[in-house]
Amino acid sequence: MANAQQNTINGPDYIKLSQNFLYAAKTGDSTAAYIDSLKNADKNRIAAQLSNDHKKLAFWLNLYNGFTQVLLNKDPDQYKTRGSFFSSKQIDVAGQQLSLDLIEHGILRHSKVKWAEGFLGKAFPSRFEKQFRVDKLDYRIHFALNCGAKSCPPIAFYDPEQLDKQLVVAVKTYLKGEVIYNKVQNTVEVPALMGWFRRDFGGKKGILEVLINYKIIPEGTKPKIHFKKYDWSLYLNNYKS
Repeated sequence: MANAQQNTINGPDYIKLSQNFLYAAKTGDSTAAYIDSLKNADKNRIAAQLSNDHKKLAFWLNLYNGFTQVLLNKDPDQYKTRGSFFSSKQIDVAGQQLSLDLIEHGILRHSKVKWAEGFLGKAFPSRFEKQFRVDKLDYRIHFALNCGAKSCPPIAFYDPEQLDKQLVVAVKTYLKGEVIYNKVQNTVEVPALMGWFRRDFGGKKGILEVLINYKIIPEGTKPKIHFKKYDWSLYLNNYKS
């Protein structure tokens, strides 16, 4: 995965570059060449390659997870003020300064407001955001994004051709490790992120449907939902084995 400049008919293969960048972050290799390639990329060439949601998701998930690791490994103290860390524009893609929040909520969540449980959309998304955001929000991204905290899902390398299969595995693995179902009390404890973005999941009814579909709770049950606390302890290099 060492070549930052694998080419396609539309120039460098930016999805492959995103995977190579994430791999370099994992192995501790230099990420400078990848970061430089992203900074100097042609915006329209990237857009041409990210021609559907699977390609957009793979590219931006890899970048989000990669930059989170690179930035926090370089300066872990940034995590002491998490709000500033996520909102600071520290990422340069095609000459556009981006924040992790912009990638997550603007691009991957189709221009949603961060703190509104998924119920509100942004009034004035930027031109860049509108050009690159997904067409349809996929709740499974919440089980693929790693923000550097102990409660975050592990990091995987996303590929458009395998994306559905990879996201199914990501959701099932995370839920099986986090959800606590109590049959006697008819309660279920679910990850905090499902509460933060509950509208992305279709509200509480949708959350139960997700749990049933992934065989986390029995079909036909309607337990009372409790949202767990999130462990924000810094926990880097949590890559899926």
